[in-house]
Amino acid sequence: MSKYKHEVILCIVNSGFSDEVMDAAKEFGAKGGTVIRARGTANAEAEKLFNIAIQPEKEIVMILVESKIKNDILHALYRAVGLNTPGQGIAFTVPVESVVGLTDFSAEAKSNTDSSEA
Repeated sequence: MSKYKHEVILCIVNSGFSDEVMDAAKEFGAKGGTVIRARGTANAEAEKLFNIAIQPEKEIVMILVESKIKNDILHALYRAVGLNTPGQGIAFTVPVESVVGLTDFSAEAKSNTDSSEA
C-alpha cells in the first residue's frame, strides 16, 4: 500500500479523446480532471517499436484521485483509450505528497477556523 493518500493520473491521448478519458475515469470514482493541450514528438524508431503512427496533437488529462482507486481507473483508461484504440493513450501515476483545495479539506479547515474564533 502506498504511503500517499492521493496520486495524480496523467493520461496522454490523441487530440479529441479527453472526454473518453474522463468518462472512463468517472466510472471508477474520479470527480474531474484538467485537460492540457500538447504536442507529441517521436522518432521513427519509437513508431516502429509501438507499431503506431504518432499524431502530433495531444491532450494530457490530469486527474487527482485517492490512491485506493487509481488501479481501477488505470485499467479503465487502458480499455477505453489505450494504445490499441483510436485515442492511442498512455497513462501513468505520480504520488502526491500534499493536497489543498479539495472539498473535504476545505470543510475541515473551515470547521477548525470557526471553532478557533469562538
